[in-house]
Amino acid sequence: MNAATDAATPMPDEAVVMRKVGVRLVPFLILCYFIAYVDRVNAGFAALTMNRDLGLSQAMFGIGGGLFFIAYVLFEVPSNIAMERFGARVWIARIMITWGMVGAAMAFVVGPYSFYLGRFLLGAAEAGFFPGVILYLTYWFPKLYRARIVATFMVAIPLSSFLGSPLSAALLQMDGIGGLHGWQWLFIMEAIPAVLLGLAALFMLPSRPAEAAWLNPAERAWLTRRLEADGAGAAPVAGHLPLWQVLSNKYIWALALIYSGSSATSNALSLWMPQILKSFGLSNMETGLLNMIPFGIASVFMVVWGLRADKSGERIWSTALPLATTCLCLLATNLTSSLTLTLVLLSLVLVGNYAIKGPFWALATEWLSAGTAAAGIAAINTLSHLGTGGATWMLGAIKDSSGSFPLALLPLAFLTGAGSLMVLVLGRSARARAAAPVPAAAE
Repeated sequence: MNAATDAATPMPDEAVVMRKVGVRLVPFLILCYFIAYVDRVNAGFAALTMNRDLGLSQAMFGIGGGLFFIAYVLFEVPSNIAMERFGARVWIARIMITWGMVGAAMAFVVGPYSFYLGRFLLGAAEAGFFPGVILYLTYWFPKLYRARIVATFMVAIPLSSFLGSPLSAALLQMDGIGGLHGWQWLFIMEAIPAVLLGLAALFMLPSRPAEAAWLNPAERAWLTRRLEADGAGAAPVAGHLPLWQVLSNKYIWALALIYSGSSATSNALSLWMPQILKSFGLSNMETGLLNMIPFGIASVFMVVWGLRADKSGERIWSTALPLATTCLCLLATNLTSSLTLTLVLLSLVLVGNYAIKGPFWALATEWLSAGTAAAGIAAINTLSHLGTGGATWMLGAIKDSSGSFPLALLPLAFLTGAGSLMVLVLGRSARARAAAPVPAAAE
């Protein structure tokens, strides 16, 4: 009876199923990550007037930026494991609501120590969102689609600065309304959407394909089988491991090193680039408009590069070349004092930096077994943020001591250069392992 029924059930069209999944989930997740990143980096625009009001030096601002990532590191892996227990829908909603509340509370910091506390709590609240979504996407998209889907999702990062820059600059003009500074209005107004989207996530995000009422039974069954086949056919670098072994696994650390340069660059420039541009004597609004340009270009190239990586099936060079471009252009900022050339170089930095996102995470999820993915993705993202937190702090400290933003960018150049070399080394190791003959079974 069941066999006859199965035979009579037409095989769903793969393109139709994946289009349904993509249209239903990805735009909402992009919007959520867009707001998350706006709330993470809006302190960069607030700093244009907030630092003076609160008496924050560049080094103090850098400490606050670094504390965000310390909290992120401490809470990220437990958060991702909790998502496995409570389900993506509930946990992603929890993350968004709490970070929205903390983001709004940033409007009421009164000095360095409350600023430090606010940034630490914001990192704790947001921890787990990004690796949680990357893990969530593996529940819905076969590996053939992951580079383009991850790249499309992560386009929210440059878009947050592209669209958020003029918005943040405009909110700074609300200075004095209701007795609040413009930077206070910026924190409040940009936090409200996070809470609203968190509530919406409870209704928008089924945890697994089996719960998707907008797929018919045949489509749900096909997608579930396809994802199971992907897991069974994988040749992971890191197999099923307990948490303590995940955190001590050399491949997890190698992947974290590769990603740390990209993570540090995107976070540091999102937070500091308004001040870098403002140092050329621009107004707040001019800073906001020019800040859009590099992120807008990077947004387009990020999706194009992710699609190219999926079509070619090549992951190693698709990750290594953009990292090398980022490294070289960061170094080149030390050779010019021109606003135009600096803007061109920073645009190329961000083009290379964001281009790796899709290929890298597709590569990482292919190299991790299904049993290791939850903790492994979170561990890679968490360990990479050790470099992010350190680089963010160092950028402020070097700027305070040297007075030069290009010199302050050197740690980012070293990290991205090391990551480019590491992905080539790891790729060579993986190819050698795949080419090794399989031992014959004992008679």
